[in-house]
Amino acid sequence: MTAGLLEVLVVSACGLPKLDFLNKIDPYVLVNYKGQERKTRIARGQGGNPEWNQKFTFRAEYPGSGSDYNINLKIMDHDTFSSDDFIGETMIHVEDLLALGMDNGSYEMNSTKFRVIGSDQKYRGEIKVGVKFTKTSNDDDDEEEIGGWKDSYGDE
Repeated sequence: MTAGLLEVLVVSACGLPKLDFLNKIDPYVLVNYKGQERKTRIARGQGGNPEWNQKFTFRAEYPGSGSDYNINLKIMDHDTFSSDDFIGETMIHVEDLLALGMDNGSYEMNSTKFRVIGSDQKYRGEIKVGVKFTKTSNDDDDEEEIGGWKDSYGDE
């Protein structure tokens, strides 16, 4: 099993629908990978075309426990006097990216647009996201680091 860092760059969104009757939406994104959740800042007053340019780091293992190699991005509208509104979401499957990162030391998917889908399964705009996986350790090497048995019979 290989461990590493999965970096998610949330760049921007476009074409998000206006949910509030009088005001522009104040969108933010909840980024979730295998139970680890991060939140972008609220793009106040930016309406349906917000920019965040925020990078988040997650711990990732490949192959890891379970088979859910998806990054879930949930776009929300911040409301001051009521609960936040769900705008839509997208899923990015990263199993191949993790496998390539494991083989090459790192692998990157440049910023790409993904469709945002609402709870009614209708198109709600696009979100632009980049993803990178960087290998940090390999369990096969742990014997040497932890056990030290390989060094005990070294050439002297």
